[in-house]
Amino acid sequence: MANVYPFASVSALGENAPRVATLPYDVMNRAEAAKMAAGNPVSFLRVTRSEIDLPDSVDPYDPTVYAKAAENWRTLKETVLTTDKRPAFYVYSLVMNGRRQTGVVAAASVDDYDNNIVRKHEKTRKEKEDDRTRHITALRAQTGPVFLTYKDSAAIDDIVEKTMKTVPIFDFTAEDGISHTGWRVSDELTLALQGAFAAVPLLYIADGHHRAASASRTQAALKAAGTDSPESAHFLSVIFPAGQLKILAYNRVVFDLNGLTEGQFLQKIADAVETIAPSDSAEPSDAGQACMFFQGKWWKIVFKPTAPTAGPVDKLDVSRLQNDVLSPILGIDDPRTSKKIDFVGGIRGTGELEKRVLSGEAKVAFSMYPTSLEQLMDIADDNAIMPPKSTWFEPKLRDGLFVHEI
Repeated sequence: MANVYPFASVSALGENAPRVATLPYDVMNRAEAAKMAAGNPVSFLRVTRSEIDLPDSVDPYDPTVYAKAAENWRTLKETVLTTDKRPAFYVYSLVMNGRRQTGVVAAASVDDYDNNIVRKHEKTRKEKEDDRTRHITALRAQTGPVFLTYKDSAAIDDIVEKTMKTVPIFDFTAEDGISHTGWRVSDELTLALQGAFAAVPLLYIADGHHRAASASRTQAALKAAGTDSPESAHFLSVIFPAGQLKILAYNRVVFDLNGLTEGQFLQKIADAVETIAPSDSAEPSDAGQACMFFQGKWWKIVFKPTAPTAGPVDKLDVSRLQNDVLSPILGIDDPRTSKKIDFVGGIRGTGELEKRVLSGEAKVAFSMYPTSLEQLMDIADDNAIMPPKSTWFEPKLRDGLFVHEI
């Protein structure tokens, strides 16, 4: 069963919400963060990317960065943020291009994360864990939610729908055209919602593995030091039904042909896959396919069938591309560390792939078919790890709308 808890959120409400709310800290670099926050003293990036308020010479992992984050956090709490008077669940809805996804904002259980009731599918990097662990500890708050999903529940849907008929606590459309609306779940529905989640056997991390791991590490460190609290045993999350989510492709660009001529490269591709042929489409139409931009045009690749004994990771199209093409032909043995490859989120479109090849920056690009939620859950249930950059979720949750103090 999934344990989720109400909490007294520190939130940007009403007209303050669009002024404060920002994209997640890890989807932009330092210069981009500084540009986004320019002229806005209450941008939440001053908390999540506080190095933008320090000289460029200061390392982003310097202790002064976390001290500045804590200082900026206190300032925002005193000026534009509101702390709820009592614990509650919240509902958070996002609309992008006419498609709505609505989740429950809750404090999930660190024990559930540690015991694999909250399922993972991705490796984490120590330096990113270290950064967010230091950030949480300095603020005694989790400033960005972990994006969780679950197999749909009619009981949860009913409570969410009832809540969405009440007056929202914020409602705005961001500069990128995505609308964000939040509601507070009534006291009368709180116990029912907690009970409905107790009937959900498992939660799955869609995005936010580093945030979840950092919450677990923080709890363990505070407990060892005797400074933990009931709230440090929980982590901030927004939990969406799987049926509402959309995964976009995560595409690849490769910078050299591993010493091959263009003709040799095409021949090796033809030998490695079921079929390859010129295509009028830049996107594959089904699983088991990829599109390749090479020699100024698009090609359609159909992979050879996987073995009947293949596991859920080996069945992924990104795995088939890696195992059949990128590693044996282009010499990319470890896509996590190779300098030969870069990854382009599907939100940027296939035009970005064409641009990078036509400019000469890359030699070839691959447009992938999106990984499905079912594949993600199967891999997590198998306690397996997805290849890097297998999923791109949109829309991105905004930081600063809900904060969980520990």
